[in-house]
Amino acid sequence: MDIQTAKQIRITDYLHSLGYSPVKQQGNSLWYKSPLREEHEPSFKVNTDRNMWFDFGADKGGNLIALAKELYASDSLPYLLDRIAQQTPNIRPVSFSFGKQSSSQPSFQQQEIVPLSSPALYSYLQERGINTELAKKVCKEVYFVNNGKRFFAIGFPNASGGYEIRNKYFKGCIAPKDITHIRQDGEPREACFVFEGFMDYLSFLTARQKSCPTYPDLDKQDYLVLNSVSNLSKAIYPLGSYEKIHCFLDNDRAGMEAVQELDREYGLRVRDCSHIYSGYKDLNDYITGQKLAQSADLIQSIKQAQQEKPAEKQEQQPSERTSRGFRM
Repeated sequence: MDIQTAKQIRITDYLHSLGYSPVKQQGNSLWYKSPLREEHEPSFKVNTDRNMWFDFGADKGGNLIALAKELYASDSLPYLLDRIAQQTPNIRPVSFSFGKQSSSQPSFQQQEIVPLSSPALYSYLQERGINTELAKKVCKEVYFVNNGKRFFAIGFPNASGGYEIRNKYFKGCIAPKDITHIRQDGEPREACFVFEGFMDYLSFLTARQKSCPTYPDLDKQDYLVLNSVSNLSKAIYPLGSYEKIHCFLDNDRAGMEAVQELDREYGLRVRDCSHIYSGYKDLNDYITGQKLAQSADLIQSIKQAQQEKPAEKQEQQPSERTSRGFRM
């Protein structure tokens, strides 16, 4: 995709493909709750005539490429154009009516949430190398309406009651969009594993279950799924209570910058685990692009990363005492 092609995509259509719907309309402007941060009143405006946006809360604006720069936390134009191109199959022309519509009505209207059981969705998960029994424990089957048509997909719940939705042909979100923080029962865990998307989280569970079927120890740590690197700011506070933060983010510029941001916040408590799947975009590409036997290598590397030498532990203690992000 080139710059001119990207600029021709309507920002409203692009936002809709990501699961964002306008709250109100004023003349030729549509107002949204900002996709760049959490807010209660809409301050993100899209001028539909000029196809330009402006976020009054962040004092930023521009065209679709400028929006992608903020959404994907990157200044790399080739990378941004690639991310826009990846989303293009999900973009459909949409129109919005505000006559009798609730201002909080999401673009994807949730109809029904049931246990995950669809053979078609199971088949899709298996194509992605995911253990379906593990997926059933954390995912749902979501039926929803989009532009008057009914669809169903895998739904992964977030902290605000929204869902990341995915099937073989579609990727989106039922608003509100948020992180997913999975805490284990019992005593608080000292470690949290951070993933960009829920497919990476499921890939980790699958790989560990495959390597250690008797004692996979899936509950030895908590998990946090960003559901987009644009949600990183929402993860800062909940990660503050952990002594160890292991990052399994994408091997791209946005993933690297997200790890750097966490490192600035929490210092030696943060460990970048992306080298484990070096040469692959993410964990899911790793487990599907290699023979299953190599999943054992992944788990072994993860376990090695968790083991600390006494000297390392001594170095971490001063950092934990002084870190400005150490919050309970």
